[in-house]
Amino acid sequence: MELNKGSTVARLQSVKRNSGKSYSELAEETGLTNVYVAQLLRRQAQLKPDTAPKLQAALPDLTDELVHEMMTPPLRSYDPNLIQDPTVYRLNEAVMHFGESIKEIINEDFGDGIMSAIDFFCSVDKVKGVDGKDRVVLTFDGKYLPHTEQITENMVSRTRPQGKQ
Repeated sequence: MELNKGSTVARLQSVKRNSGKSYSELAEETGLTNVYVAQLLRRQAQLKPDTAPKLQAALPDLTDELVHEMMTPPLRSYDPNLIQDPTVYRLNEAVMHFGESIKEIINEDFGDGIMSAIDFFCSVDKVKGVDGKDRVVLTFDGKYLPHTEQITENMVSRTRPQGKQ
């Protein structure tokens, strides 16, 4: 039985809230990043079989039905109204403001390519700045993917003899 994503997320958030644990505490217990735990509990990532027992141990109220649902590939999406939230807006603004410079440095250090958002790790950490004030540290750790030159002979669909599969 496939569940409605919105109701599934509401149930998952309720389990998390009732546990009294933070995403960072759940991350420590499961060996995942705090952002990935949040992604799992928002149905933005797929729960893997080896991780399911760890998550159930960390969240004992997590039902088998919810675990089964979390193990199906999710519909990764976002609410376009999310940009109205000040934190999300400022994060978007920071990426847009620094994006061109980040791109240039990636190209300088790696060549013509991009950072994967699929083979990707993300975490949020809290540190004290030199002035003693709290600071947010966002870590984006993505695999480098080079752009490829589109040479016809390297195109798999064209290297097979015509009419053969």
